[in-house]
Amino acid sequence: MATRYFALIMGIAFLLVGVLGFVPALVSEPTGDMHHLTVQAQHGYLLGLFPVNVLHNLVHVIFGIWGIAVYRSWNGAVMYSRSVAIIYALFAVMGLLPEPVNTVFGLVPIYHHDVWLHAVIAAAAAYFGWLVHPATDRGDARTADTTPSGTPRMSH
Repeated sequence: MATRYFALIMGIAFLLVGVLGFVPALVSEPTGDMHHLTVQAQHGYLLGLFPVNVLHNLVHVIFGIWGIAVYRSWNGAVMYSRSVAIIYALFAVMGLLPEPVNTVFGLVPIYHHDVWLHAVIAAAAAYFGWLVHPATDRGDARTADTTPSGTPRMSH
């Protein structure tokens, strides 16, 4: 169940952060620090710390919806956790590199405080994606991945 709850909590958190990124009062103006962004719409610092723009906010919303959608399936939550681990580890490394890589080639800012945050997210997701043992984690998710008779569902 822990992996499923991780997907749900991360999904809610990503969705919330994505929506908050669209609230002008929570996004401070960039201080001449445009980092050669091609997409400057809604560019600024969420809570004065984390660089965002419209595409960054949409990425958060997508990861949020994805996490919430897979919460009911243990297998889906594991795949989500593993995907988040790999993608966010890549984002953390990219954020350390010089432009244009730390802006995903001018599209999404992933530098400054995003680097450590992405690394923490990747580490937590890796834990739930690979290190939580299935036999102890499935809990009541086993019923979510089976038919009413208790037989496993066929994957598509």
